[in-house]
Amino acid sequence: MRHWTALLLGLMSAAVAAAQVLSDPTRPPGGQAESAEAVGSGGPVLQSVMLSPSRKIAVISGEMVALGGRYGSSKLVRLTESEAVLKNGADVMVLRLYPLVEKRAVSPAAAKSVKKSTK
Repeated sequence: MRHWTALLLGLMSAAVAAAQVLSDPTRPPGGQAESAEAVGSGGPVLQSVMLSPSRKIAVISGEMVALGGRYGSSKLVRLTESEAVLKNGADVMVLRLYPLVEKRAVSPAAAKSVKKSTK
């Protein structure tokens, strides 16, 4: 009986240790590090974007701002799925949802090779 108890406890502790190592596959690239850098700099952080036919809202540093609405003294003048543009007089500030991710165009040849490799 003692052997079975020891084996069971060993398996349970191994399962707990393995679960702690797993990372969340749905987490955006860079995760909390990007947000921490932006917050550390003292500037506003784009945290979320909600787009629908009837409403367009950005969550900037915890505050919900509708398109055309104000964040502090700045006005939200443009909103896409990945960025928000704030304007304060002549000053324009572009906030990106994933500031460390750079989107690049894919050449037609590269797109074809990707399609072939996935078939």
